[in-house]
Amino acid sequence: MADNTTAEKHGFQTEVKQLLNLMIHSLYSNKEIFLRELISNASDAADKLRFKALENTSLFEDDPDLHVRVSVNKEARTLTVSDNGIGMTKDEALVNLGTIAKSGTKEFFSQLSGDQTKDSQLIGQFGVGFYSAFIVADSVTVRSRAAGVDKSAGVEWKSAGDGEFTLAEIEKESRGTDIILHLRDDAEEFLETWNLRQIITRYSDHLNMPVQMWKDEQPEREGEDGEKIAAVPGEWETINAGKALWLRDRSEVTDEEHHEFYKSLAHDFENPLVWSHNKVEGKHEYTSLFYIPQRAPFDLWNRDAQKGIKLYVQRVFIMDDAEQFMPPYLRFVRGLIDSNDLPLNVSREILQDNKITRSMRSASTKRVLSMLSRLAKNDVDAYNTFWDAFGTVLKEGPAEDQANVERIAELLRFSSTHTDTAEQRVSLDDYLERMKEGQDKIYYIVADSFEAARNNPSLEIFRKKGVEVLLLSDRIDEWLMTHLTEFKDKQFQSVTRGDLDLGDLDTEEDKKEQEAADEAFKPVVERFTEALGDKVKLVRSTHRLTDSPACIVTDENDMSTQMAKLMEAAGQKVPETKYILELNPEHPLVTRIADETDEAQFADWAELLLDQATLAERGNLKDPSSFVRRMNDLLLKLA
Repeated sequence: MADNTTAEKHGFQTEVKQLLNLMIHSLYSNKEIFLRELISNASDAADKLRFKALENTSLFEDDPDLHVRVSVNKEARTLTVSDNGIGMTKDEALVNLGTIAKSGTKEFFSQLSGDQTKDSQLIGQFGVGFYSAFIVADSVTVRSRAAGVDKSAGVEWKSAGDGEFTLAEIEKESRGTDIILHLRDDAEEFLETWNLRQIITRYSDHLNMPVQMWKDEQPEREGEDGEKIAAVPGEWETINAGKALWLRDRSEVTDEEHHEFYKSLAHDFENPLVWSHNKVEGKHEYTSLFYIPQRAPFDLWNRDAQKGIKLYVQRVFIMDDAEQFMPPYLRFVRGLIDSNDLPLNVSREILQDNKITRSMRSASTKRVLSMLSRLAKNDVDAYNTFWDAFGTVLKEGPAEDQANVERIAELLRFSSTHTDTAEQRVSLDDYLERMKEGQDKIYYIVADSFEAARNNPSLEIFRKKGVEVLLLSDRIDEWLMTHLTEFKDKQFQSVTRGDLDLGDLDTEEDKKEQEAADEAFKPVVERFTEALGDKVKLVRSTHRLTDSPACIVTDENDMSTQMAKLMEAAGQKVPETKYILELNPEHPLVTRIADETDEAQFADWAELLLDQATLAERGNLKDPSSFVRRMNDLLLKLA
C-alpha cells in the first residue's frame, strides 16, 4: 500500500495537460483502442525484461513465465492490465508518465482545430500509448516495481487527468506494472469479460506474449451421456493465439490481421497504405515485415528521432530503434526484422560494423523501394497519398544512397509546366516520354513556391517551344539536384544557371538569327555594363525571354539562389553572389531604355531592370526602398 504521507504531487508537462483534456472530451468512435495500447505497452515491457535477462537471469526473480493479464472488478468498476515485465523505478515513472518524450509536440498541438473528430484523428498520428487510458477512465492508478530491486522500492502513480498526478513509494511483492483504470459511467461495456476477450482476440492475437484473463472455477457437472464431469479450479487462461504474425506464412495472414498488427506496432489509428512480408533463406536467414503509414508522424523531420524498425533475434525482442537496418531517408517505414544469424546478446556496437547487418540493410532498403515502386504502378491514388506525406523525405535519398539513386529517382514526383496545380505531379519517366525531338536534357527550375517557379521569366522560351520544365519548390529541392545529376542517361539542366543552350531544339536558322541580333545589341550591352558596374557579374543579351525585358541567372560555377537561401536559413555565412543580367533585345522597354540619351537617367533605368529581375528570381531585394524611390522618380519623369 502507498504511504500517503510520502506521496509527492507533481504537475503534468503542459503538452500532457492539453492531450489529457483532448482525450477526456473528444468523442471516440472506437474507444476500445485503449486496451490495444495498454496491452501492447505491457507486452513490450515483458519483452524488454526477457532481453535483459539474457545477461542477468536473476531479473526473473523465480518467475520466468512472462505474461500480460487483464482483469475486472465489477463492484469497484475497475479494469486492470498487469505485466510481470521490466517495471519502473520512481524516476522512470516520473518521466514516462508525466511527460511526452517525443519531438513534434508543438507542431501536434498547433494543428488542433477544436473539431473533436479531426482532433481525435491527430491523436492516432501522434501515438500517445498510455494516455489513451483516459478515453474510458476518470482516474488511473499505476503500481510498478523494477525487476531486480527490493520489494520496498515500488512506486504508485495516481491521476484523475486533471493536470496533476501523485507519486508515492510503496511495497510491491511482484515485479512489473499494474495499470488500474477506474472506469467512467459511459464505459460500462469494458467490465464485461466476454467483450474484453473479443477485443483481445481482435487486436492482440498476434502478440508473441500470453495475454491472459481469469477463467472462473467450473463446478462438478453431469455430461450429456450422464457421466459426471469433474470440477475445474479457476485459472488464468491465455486468450491470444500467441504466434508471432511475421513468422506465419504470408499467404495465411489476412489483410485485417495486417491492419491490426500494424496499429499495435506503430500505435497508429489508421490502416497502413501497403506492406511487405518476406522470409529470406540461404546465406542469411531472417524475416522482415515492413509497413508504409498513411500519415507522417510529427517528428518526421527530426532525423535523430526514434526510428520505426524493431529488431528480434530468434523471436526474442532486442531493440525498438534498429536504425542500422534502414537508411534515414526511409525513416517513415514501420516494421520489424527477426534474424536467426545475429547473436542474442547483440549490441549496437556489433550492429554498426557487421557484414550480416550491412547485407540485411541493403536488402531491406531495396525491398522498401520495390514496394513503393509497385504501389506507384498499381495504385496511383495511394501513391499520391504516400507522396503527400513522405515525398520530401524521400528526396533525401539521392544524397545518402548512391547505390539506389536510379531506383529513388523513379519514385520522385514533380510539378511541371504541363501541370496546372502544385498538387498535380509527373514522374521522370513521364517527362522522358514527352521530351521533344532533339531534346537531350531534363530542364528544371527551383523557386520558393510553385507560383514563383511557374511564372519565372526564364521559362518563356521553353513555353514558346513547347518544352516541359520541372517546377521544384520544396526547400530540399536545390540540395536534391546537386546530387541528382542525371536520369537514364539524360542530364539535368537548371534553366536559371549558365548560358542557355537548347542544342538541337534550335535550328541552324535560329542560331544565325540569334548571332546577328547579339552583334547588333552589343553597344546596348556595353552601356548597361558601364552603368551597373560591379553590381553584376556580366550583362548579355538573351533569347530565353519572349515577354519579359530582363532576367538574372547565376554562373554555372556560382552558388544558386535557392542554395544560398538554404544556407542562410541554417545560419551559415554565404558569400555574395553576383548575378548575370540578361536583356531581351526585342522587348519595347529595353529598346526604349536603349534610346535614352541622358546617361544618369539611363543608369536609373538599368538599375530598375536589375531590381525587377532580382525580385522575380529571389522574391526580395536587399534595398527595396531604393527600388521604390527610383521607380517613382522615373514614373514622374514620364508623366
